[in-house]
Amino acid sequence: MSVVPLSYVDIGLAAVLLFMNAALSLALRLGLARRLLVAGARMVVQLTLIGLVLKALFEFASPTFTALAALIMVLFAGREAMARQERRFTGFWTYGIGTGSMMAAGIIVTVFGLTTQISPDPWYDPRYAIPVLGMILGNTMNGVSLGLDRLVSGAVVQRAAIEAQLMLGATATQAMRGVTRESMRAGLIPTINGMAAAGLVSLPGMMTGQILAGVEPVEAVKYQILIMFLIGGGTGLGLLAAVLLGARRLTDSRHRLRLDRLGAKADS
Repeated sequence: MSVVPLSYVDIGLAAVLLFMNAALSLALRLGLARRLLVAGARMVVQLTLIGLVLKALFEFASPTFTALAALIMVLFAGREAMARQERRFTGFWTYGIGTGSMMAAGIIVTVFGLTTQISPDPWYDPRYAIPVLGMILGNTMNGVSLGLDRLVSGAVVQRAAIEAQLMLGATATQAMRGVTRESMRAGLIPTINGMAAAGLVSLPGMMTGQILAGVEPVEAVKYQILIMFLIGGGTGLGLLAAVLLGARRLTDSRHRLRLDRLGAKADS
């Protein structure tokens, strides 16, 4: 079965739906029309550019260019995760914690999947490495941003309770345990929901794309299950690292809560 080609007219017709949403936003005074249109335009530009970049990467299949593309993806993921924080750490910490956690988790899980299950030749083949890393990074980014946001907001809201435990002799780790647990739960919920709904409520994107491209449904399901497991592993590792590093940043060696290391609350 061959892929059904899409024309620019087909894409333009689909874009009408976005303009309808923008019109509804104007009519209902939601204040989202401009953001919708900007996000849509940004998506078109970004995907068009990445299509050209991937075409070149696939032709060269160079480990250096593949690693460079992966690094750029991680850096942009860190920027997006930081932008979603309502209240951030001062200085480089919000960007550094999120980016470092996602880089470690994404690279570890992607290399694991490529070398042990997917096994392309060579294992760093960008046709496989970049899409797999992208799916893992996208979901890990959501988990890390949610986890850090819940960690910071929880520490602020529960400040009195945390400081009371510290005054009674609890260590910083013990006093922050409740907040860190809630942060981990918040960050993992989207992944859990995605796994629980897969197949019954929704057909995940990778599986749908393979089926539309003519792959047998059973084979597409195998790949989707593998990717979901990799996503779950990457999200868990990245979230754990980010939350633990964030909790450590919110305390010091003298077991004090350091909310002065947080910046002002971002405008909504």
